[in-house]
Amino acid sequence: MLGFRFSEYTPDPNQSTFDKLFKIFQELMLYTSGDVPEALSWLTELDKEYKLTTPEYGMGDFIQDLEEKGYIRRDGDGPGTPGPTSKLEISLRQKSLDDIFGDLKKARAGQHNTGIVGRGDEFTSDAKPFEFGDSLEQLAVTNSLRNAYINHGIDDFKLTQDDLEVHETYYQSQMSSVLMIDISHSMILYGEDRITPAKKVALALAEFIHTRYPKDTLDILVFGDDAWPIELKDIPYLQVGPYHTNTVAGLELAMDILKRRRNPNKQVFMITDGKPTCIKLGKKYYKNAFGLDRKIVNRCLNLALRCKKLNIPVTTFMIARDPYLVRFVEAFTQANDGKAFYSSLQGLGSFVLDNYKKRKRK
Repeated sequence: MLGFRFSEYTPDPNQSTFDKLFKIFQELMLYTSGDVPEALSWLTELDKEYKLTTPEYGMGDFIQDLEEKGYIRRDGDGPGTPGPTSKLEISLRQKSLDDIFGDLKKARAGQHNTGIVGRGDEFTSDAKPFEFGDSLEQLAVTNSLRNAYINHGIDDFKLTQDDLEVHETYYQSQMSSVLMIDISHSMILYGEDRITPAKKVALALAEFIHTRYPKDTLDILVFGDDAWPIELKDIPYLQVGPYHTNTVAGLELAMDILKRRRNPNKQVFMITDGKPTCIKLGKKYYKNAFGLDRKIVNRCLNLALRCKKLNIPVTTFMIARDPYLVRFVEAFTQANDGKAFYSSLQGLGSFVLDNYKKRKRK
């Protein structure tokens, strides 16, 4: 019977015992869908096998520190069941960001670079004459001093407005994104955990956007037999259900969400590991988990075309390499004019980042 297998943990000698345990505890919180008692129970078992604690600092000390530092709380005044706090949820997002996008740092309250020259934060290689309203922070000092020397000479050196040049910058825009997460039964089929990496990517992407591009919007939804929106704080607690994969419902909800956004720059990320197997016809569900059902596939392709007409590209991250699934994704991507990646679970995060950066520069 398959299950989780943990390799031997090699701690950083510069970390405190609390920090070492907390890092593992954060990872276990995603595996257990946010169940604090279960995560602590797993951590206790790992401690027995790998001797994570010391005689001076045991699991009891760690749990007490979690409470005192505000990462967990107990229900009621007594020794109730410990539960997560918002501080722990934030730390999970930050850890996911470090794990997946570890080479990125927080920037100024930013917007997205485009190929259009205009007012922004990032310089191009060009300069232009100073005009009223240009920021002096963008002053091209070397160019301006050279112009002053050419225009006035060294004996009567002076710097006038006509000598000034400023760096050109890329015009910057906002982006509205929807992240779709597949929670159908196939995400844990045959004992392979695919939902945990998907959750980690969603957390990392959300933290990346909120910290580096705070003016952007990110909506998150899950889809199984149906689709429904979730809050960012809900991601660590997602669980796979006994669902088929209603990709149509997810895309329809994503389009409805983006229609309410006045921002013209819109896109959809879809993380899934399987083919569409379900659509809703009136009040009834039409399901077929065997092969690619033409009735379901055609609905998906029609939605891909609708998204294209609305200028909403869909980027699909397919955690599967079956030839017939690849053909379906290729057809869907071609109809939408979007992008598709066939990724291993380990590479999922970097693919999300790469495409996000490319899309916002378009």
